[in-house]
Amino acid sequence: MPAARRYLDAAIGILQQIADDEAENVAEVGGRIAESIAGGARLFAFGCGHSALAVQEIVYRAGGLMLVNPLLGPGVDSMTVRPATLTSKLERLSGYAPALIETSPLRAGDVLIIVSLSGRNAMPVQAAQSARELGATVVAVTSSAYGDLPARDASGERLIDISDIVLDTKVPVGDAVLTDDGVPQPFGPASGVAATAILHALMAAVIDGMLARGLTPPVFLSANIDGGAERNDALLREHRENIFYLD
Repeated sequence: MPAARRYLDAAIGILQQIADDEAENVAEVGGRIAESIAGGARLFAFGCGHSALAVQEIVYRAGGLMLVNPLLGPGVDSMTVRPATLTSKLERLSGYAPALIETSPLRAGDVLIIVSLSGRNAMPVQAAQSARELGATVVAVTSSAYGDLPARDASGERLIDISDIVLDTKVPVGDAVLTDDGVPQPFGPASGVAATAILHALMAAVIDGMLARGLTPPVFLSANIDGGAERNDALLREHRENIFYLD
């Protein structure tokens, strides 16, 4: 079978696992986040390296919830850093995440989603630790397959150990899902597909939860639809106090 088809089948298999095992959990977490928003909390999301790309998928996009605020810092986004290998070193750098959290708008009662496939490195672990010390709720999007691997953070903790809530991406250790006799290592990474799907499902659940609580969720209309940009501008102004990515 061609590699392209094998990859798509493998990705569909992981998404099916997520649907079978995590859908109820995602819906419950979405309801909890909606409850927090109804009580005045703000919503943030963080990822380092390629995990930052999954976060960017749910920020400022058509059909997406306007209330998702990315926590950004120099070197966090792998696509804008040179050399690209620097992101791997930054992810293991102790002390960066606490400084990022300390200088962010995050406060007690807020919700922070942290995306990290392995959850082993200092950046996601210390981000979670710092956010919880502030009194924020931490939702981890990570793979339980890494649960037996030792932590790389000096605390000895992993993201899965210290988060308030865990959503499992079902991605295997090493990320890649294909093998071939002609390639000495697995290939075809699946974490981006899995994390992005969970995050979009979670945002749908948050929207559902807001509706159930009598709130009208502010959702972006495509700017490629006539009137979309004007409608979005009006909603952004209306919810400005809970949106930080416009500054």
